[in-house]
Amino acid sequence: MALDLKSIASFTDSFVICSGNQRRQTQAICDAIMDALARAGVRPGHVEGYERGEWILIDYSDLIVHVFTREKRDFYNLERLWGDAPRVAPARARPRGKDRRTAAREG
Repeated sequence: MALDLKSIASFTDSFVICSGNQRRQTQAICDAIMDALARAGVRPGHVEGYERGEWILIDYSDLIVHVFTREKRDFYNLERLWGDAPRVAPARARPRGKDRRTAAREG
């Protein structure tokens, strides 16, 4: 699921929320997302929660990816928390190239 946050949050444009059945699967999902975007020249500014694997946050500045175990996704229920955000097709919720922090560091 993807949420368009442009009109309701100042810190990002979109959330992508997905889940796996257990830690190894959430880590594999995270790895696949990061590998695919790295091939496109996009690197995250920050990754949090990878070791525990219950809630992995991948911060691309204008796109934040949340990878949950099903239990943690149900508990935190970001879809309800951000209920005012329009749902969008995941293909439209992608970083715009190099994230703003990486671009700023590179000059």
